[in-house]
Amino acid sequence: MAAITPLLFFFLTLLFSFKFSTTESHNPNTVAILDVSASLQLTHTVLSFNLQTLNPTTTTTTVQQIIPSNFTSSSSFSLLLHSRDSLLTTNHSDYKSLFLSRLARDSNRVNSLNAKLQLKLSNIRKSDLRPVETEIRPEDLSTPIISGVSQGSGEYFARIGVGTPANQYYMAIDTGSDVNWLQCEPCSDCYQETDPIFQPESSSSYNPLTCDSRQCVALETSACRNNRCLYQVAYGDGSYTVGDFVTETLSFGKSGSINGVALGCGHDNEGLFVGSAGLIGLGGGPLSLTSQTKTSSFSYCLVNRDQAGASSTLEFNSPLPSDSITAPLLKNGKTTTFYYVQLMGMSVGGKAISVSPEVFQVDESGDGGVIVDCGTAVTRLRTQIYESLRDEFKKLTPNLRSTNGVALFDTCYDFSSLSTVRVPTVSFLFAGGKSWTLPAKNYLIPVDSSGTFCFAFAPTTSSLSIIGNVQQQGTRVNFDLANSRVGFSPGKC
Repeated sequence: MAAITPLLFFFLTLLFSFKFSTTESHNPNTVAILDVSASLQLTHTVLSFNLQTLNPTTTTTTVQQIIPSNFTSSSSFSLLLHSRDSLLTTNHSDYKSLFLSRLARDSNRVNSLNAKLQLKLSNIRKSDLRPVETEIRPEDLSTPIISGVSQGSGEYFARIGVGTPANQYYMAIDTGSDVNWLQCEPCSDCYQETDPIFQPESSSSYNPLTCDSRQCVALETSACRNNRCLYQVAYGDGSYTVGDFVTETLSFGKSGSINGVALGCGHDNEGLFVGSAGLIGLGGGPLSLTSQTKTSSFSYCLVNRDQAGASSTLEFNSPLPSDSITAPLLKNGKTTTFYYVQLMGMSVGGKAISVSPEVFQVDESGDGGVIVDCGTAVTRLRTQIYESLRDEFKKLTPNLRSTNGVALFDTCYDFSSLSTVRVPTVSFLFAGGKSWTLPAKNYLIPVDSSGTFCFAFAPTTSSLSIIGNVQQQGTRVNFDLANSRVGFSPGKC
């Protein structure tokens, strides 16, 4: 009998090791199926496609509701979203090279957000918001750049009309920024964009703001020239945009137009969003598009960036789907830009990881907390959270063939001989027992075309955790600003 026990133990261990590798029926709350073949297929097609190969008529704005005149803050409208990689012709010879460039850009993005938050927490503000008469050149507001090709933000783009008559531009959307801006002639230094650079003299609705205007006073960094407001927005990676702060008319296909939107007309723009004309800020600050238009809600659904030709939508004032998984939007008294969500914990295979809920919260000094951001790709978690999540995932997948880490990922696998693989679920946990369970492809992602997949979370030494767009792909994320809540609706694209 004593000799049977070790043998029985061996078979029980073997049985457990195959728990997450078979493709039998499973409990969707604890087990997910990763389609390895489908993911790898996308890595081969993304390199050969870009949006510029499409007929222009297929990339214009579509709307859910046709509004005959200028819409109000309660009107609903929708824009197509395209990924950054679909906008540009790739110069990468293989998928791993493309992937590593994305991660490098993403690290710059995270550094940018953390630098912005630390600036707020340090109470660094412009010292004098009063209008002053002085001669100033755009370069007097500029800062040194670290890299002319690094990206501070901007992974998804919408087609938006600017001016009267309107010209259409691809604009990056960013929930981590407030100031709207686009490149303008004359350029002292402009990067390459897909569309012709905006010419102010061609628009009858172009209107420079004065230095004592409320919009100019609301800027973090401004200066005055001949009583005209100059702006600067600097990003944490050293990128910046400098120019005139003005109001213009923005239009959204057939849904109407918004008059008098404050935006930057950038004459010196470096190290920024190659391909796009500029940026639409969707943050919570007073100069964002959502704040200026008094939008009650906005939502987006992001497609996989490897899915060639696919587009998703950015919607304003659309209702929250009834089956949404909701959580409170929290306020950070030190900054209005970021969207903090009340996250209570995370789970792997239906089991909550052993981390106190306090680790996810914003403290009295404004440190900590979890934000939802469309511009960050990989979810960053405080080291304590990440290690607990990763260790639980590895504990439940002893049979998966591990391989060397790649870049910021320390947990990677060799799936080259597999077509599908069964893995434990990963979920975000909210108050009231609500959970947002991710599909396997949103946390096990290919890093090359030969079958190397990595666990798509990363640790951060910062106290700020960020839910990134890899985890959000395929889920409609609705920011219900009127009711201070965020909703997650899987599959509602």
